[in-house]
Amino acid sequence: MAGYKITKKEDSYTYTAPGHLDCKTQRLHDPQDVDGGRLVNGITYFMPFGGGTEMGKNPAESIYYIKKGTMKFTAEDGTEAILTEGDSVHIASNYGKMVTNVGAESAEMVVILLPPAK
Repeated sequence: MAGYKITKKEDSYTYTAPGHLDCKTQRLHDPQDVDGGRLVNGITYFMPFGGGTEMGKNPAESIYYIKKGTMKFTAEDGTEAILTEGDSVHIASNYGKMVTNVGAESAEMVVILLPPAK
């Protein structure tokens, strides 16, 4: 296995993510891509006016970066924030959250996940 992996657009793949609604999820990098890797990276494309996720928890520490559009982030404690292009949110592992596209155009969110160490 190599110490790096370059992923071209045509090498990425779509997958079904549980609890995701009206969106397309595209994986760019998986842990097995590099020696000792743990990171997961992808882009999610959310449809206008409601594409998003259900409230849920993930064992991975997460960073969501808004590449395009307007997303509402809701935390399990009820905190809400509107995120637009260039905004990001860092989420602890096993912390409940959801995101919803509240804009009139599709939204794109870069997702970086760090699964727990085995």
